[in-house]
Amino acid sequence: MPWLAWLLAAAALGVAEFFTLTLVFGLLAGAALVAAVVAGVGIGLLGQLVALALAAVAGLVVVRPVALRAMDRSPVTREGSDALIGKRAEVMQEVTATHGLVKVSGEEWSARALDETHVIPVGALVDVMEIEGATAVVYPRELLP
Repeated sequence: MPWLAWLLAAAALGVAEFFTLTLVFGLLAGAALVAAVVAGVGIGLLGQLVALALAAVAGLVVVRPVALRAMDRSPVTREGSDALIGKRAEVMQEVTATHGLVKVSGEEWSARALDETHVIPVGALVDVMEIEGATAVVYPRELLP
């Protein structure tokens, strides 16, 4: 029953992957599963080793780099207050370097001007440049290049 030995090896490699999170042991576990299938079909030890080697090389050379690149990307969608960055807002109460109030995406937010010298009047349109806690840091739209 060599297929059982390959399944045990795959399980052990899967556990190792769980603790290391390197994607190496997981791909080797997949290769051991391929070898288990080959053994289950009745192919000899040499065929099992060839299947293991081919699956391992394919996983480590092709799949792992693609998976690592996908994991390194930042999320495409922003959530929570980060989603407000770049949005247009309307000034509800004069915005200065220390205080103000804007309406962005239907919600009122406390605000302050990005440039400390700006005083932004009520009704002006601004862009949300960043969020600091519960305060939107804004810049007037008409001054943007």
